Amino acid sequence: MSRFRSLWQASVNATKKALTWELEEWVPPVEKCIFKFNSKEDLKTWHLYSDSEYGGLSSASLEIKDGGNGSDCTGVFSGNLSTEMSEGSKWNISRSGFCGMRSKKFDGFIDLDGYDSIALRLKGDGRCYISIIYTENWVNSPGQAEDNSWQAFVFAPKGNWYTAKVPLTRYLPTWKGNVIDAEMEMNPGRVVGMSLSVNAQGGGFIGAKSGAGDFRVEIDWIKAVRRP
Repeated sequence: MSRFRSLWQASVNATKKALTWELEEWVPPVEKCIFKFNSKEDLKTWHLYSDSEYGGLSSASLEIKDGGNGSDCTGVFSGNLSTEMSEGSKWNISRSGFCGMRSKKFDGFIDLDGYDSIALRLKGDGRCYISIIYTENWVNSPGQAEDNSWQAFVFAPKGNWYTAKVPLTRYLPTWKGNVIDAEMEMNPGRVVGMSLSVNAQGGGFIGAKSGAGDFRVEIDWIKAVRRP
């Protein structure tokens, strides 16, 4: 009888261990680094865009700042927002005064299933920025090359480093910068890229700086995070 109990207990322990291994394989780490901004090599992943492509006068740059005293370097996204249009522009855009930095497309997809938020470590200027996630196109017309975009506001307080956590549920589906008035769910398992932008109109947080003029935000990293 004791031998039977020993065999039974050994079987139970083996089953528990197997289930534990399977659970550990299924549950992702508490955080997943998507982008870091600690070297010039890291910045090669990104390209800039602005209303200057459509006759606007806004400008932007993305550079590395030396941390000093042995600290890590960080990225600096900065520039000037202008609501003016260049004289004689052939473009007829409804609004100007925007700049952004967009990642190159991933080689395949980034799977963010199992995560509930995007975290950005920032040191800002009091403006509200826009975090954008691009996913494989399934919301728009089949066969259309443009990715689906999902946007959420991110406030960047002035002067101090701050980790902004944006729940994935707060990202809204958009089309050419406008929110799509329909109930849709992002597919976090098919993320193809990300972007961070800023515009003169502001919005998102009461009291945030808005309007034309200079902008500047330091970025340390962007991560996917989940509650433990």
